[in-house]
Amino acid sequence: MRFRVLLVLFAISLFLALAACSKPNNEQANTASNTSNTADNNAANESTGGTKRAAAQPVVVPAGTMVTVRLGEAVGSKISSPGQSFSATVASPVEVDGNTVIPQGADARGTVVDAKPLGRFKGGAVLQIKLTSITVGGREHSVETSALTRTEKGKGKRTAVLAGGGAAAGALIGGLIGGGKGAAIGAVSGGGAGGAGAAFTGNKDVVLPAESAVSFKLESPLELK
Repeated sequence: MRFRVLLVLFAISLFLALAACSKPNNEQANTASNTSNTADNNAANESTGGTKRAAAQPVVVPAGTMVTVRLGEAVGSKISSPGQSFSATVASPVEVDGNTVIPQGADARGTVVDAKPLGRFKGGAVLQIKLTSITVGGREHSVETSALTRTEKGKGKRTAVLAGGGAAAGALIGGLIGGGKGAAIGAVSGGGAGGAGAAFTGNKDVVLPAESAVSFKLESPLELK
């Protein structure tokens, strides 16, 4: 009987000893697991928060910025009609705070605001165009720009008028560039209300050939997300 009692007491002591040894190990394992999960959650939260912060701060191209594009097709007082759209590409990169936000070669589109061929109305031929959108990072952004107006009054009187009043609103700054040959179309600028610069078209109707470089001024900020 005494031997059985001792055996039972030994078994109980051994069980308590094993339980005491295993408890710290389980606590350590749980603590390590909890620490790992907390670190992962913090990293995920920081990553998500950083993404949200970055997305919440779009780049804004300020109003007044000049955007120069190269026409993808010819437009003219005789060959175009009001409401007709035309393709273009950005000829010079646009920068904000020293960083390029609109790269050279970005797709752009514009519209013919007015087109009247010579002889259709008193005063001569008229061509007025403006930029309507620019595609950046695969996303098309609508833009509000000044309009460029070119007129041909006939009998050698050739003028270019900048729409919008005030200082220069939009300017034809380049010409044909291709195959090593350049055909300067002329630079147009204006200062003050009704300002206009002389430009020679060499045609009776106003024509801006494909590849002509034309500049437009943003009339409202452009937000790039």
